[in-house]
Amino acid sequence: MDTKRTYTLDDLENLDFPGTPLAVIGSPIEHSLSPAMHNAALNKLRRQDTHFNDWAYYRFEIPEDDLFDALPNFHTRNFIGLNLTVPHKVLALQSLQSVSADAKYMGAVNTLVRVESGYAGYNTDGYGLRRGLEIDLDQSLKGSSVLIIGSGGAARAAAVQALLDGCDQLFIGNRSPARLAGLVEALSALGGDNCVQTFTLDQLPKNLPQTGIAINATSLGLNIADPAPIDVHQLPSNWKVYDMIYNPCSTQFIREAQSCGLLAANGLSMLVHQGAHSLRLWSKKKVDERSMLEAAMEALHHSS
Repeated sequence: MDTKRTYTLDDLENLDFPGTPLAVIGSPIEHSLSPAMHNAALNKLRRQDTHFNDWAYYRFEIPEDDLFDALPNFHTRNFIGLNLTVPHKVLALQSLQSVSADAKYMGAVNTLVRVESGYAGYNTDGYGLRRGLEIDLDQSLKGSSVLIIGSGGAARAAAVQALLDGCDQLFIGNRSPARLAGLVEALSALGGDNCVQTFTLDQLPKNLPQTGIAINATSLGLNIADPAPIDVHQLPSNWKVYDMIYNPCSTQFIREAQSCGLLAANGLSMLVHQGAHSLRLWSKKKVDERSMLEAAMEALHHSS
């Protein structure tokens, strides 16, 4: 089977996917980097262990309305693992046999592991963020002041990971006060309602400490003409900036941060490390993250 093409639910029902298949499912899915990353890592695993000779990772365009039909089909056809992206991360929670603790806090799953009667759900996004910050910016969430921009699923995953890792302070800002209040309420199970400070995007908190990390978890930056989500000049001079967006590789948020002398990085490393953690859950093996990063960068280059 061709791991570079995009398949559909009809293909799943009518074609044979031999060996040990894996897949990413979502809509739209055409430009996903996951097949390139995972198949590069699987190539490395094959050289170490013949057990992985028949493993392959595919891409499926599955609209939201087809998710509950698709999951049993994937299970019947022995897909041992799935990655979920928009719009399935929250919806899938209703149909899983079990959900990991951090995924429950995050209110979403991005990784499914096949079990006897269905799939178990996990969320590796928080881990990907943690590793991205550590590797690209030498920044730990533990003991740090963390400022998150946004209140959607990506912001919730970042906030949960920051609290689980033991951040010192957590600031969250968004345009919508109602959505912001909903996020803070969702964090209450982790004690977040007691330590989270909220702010409006036009005015950052006055009490920001001298060091910290600002994370963009909004879609602002996906279009090259998008403005930065906050006024970077309001950040103290020793802060660092992380944009979860990786395509384009340089957003206005990153450019303004760099012009202010702040260290900044995009979200490609987060994508790579959440993917690597998914593959570890499926394979129970150490994963070559460098090969995944190189494959993602090459795929981005060819798509631009």
